[in-house]
Amino acid sequence: VQLQESGPGLVAPSQTLSLTCAVFGGSITTDRYYWNWIRQSPGKGLEWMATVSSSGDPYYSPSVKNRTSISRDTSKNQFFLQLRSVTPEDTAVYYCTREDGLGFDSWGQGARVIVSS
Repeated sequence: VQLQESGPGLVAPSQTLSLTCAVFGGSITTDRYYWNWIRQSPGKGLEWMATVSSSGDPYYSPSVKNRTSISRDTSKNQFFLQLRSVTPEDTAVYYCTREDGLGFDSWGQGARVIVSS
């Protein structure tokens, strides 16, 4: 399976960041797989943000839950992340990944997002 992120690159503070993950070579509705958004801010480690299951159930990290939404479009085999009220601290490379219950077995190449006016 291959995953490909797309997004705006530059977002102004207080706006909403919207990212898309297109999945190729495997269905996001296949049982046993979970689809995730993970980010890495400059100089920091990886941070899990949100997951959508194969049946569409969402899960969120407590650190971003209040301003994050994960969703999907099964007809396009894509899933999405919305992060509201962004600040410069949300500057990061955002990755979409697949998890098979044992670990993250597929990653996109990452989408670099800068939050700046």
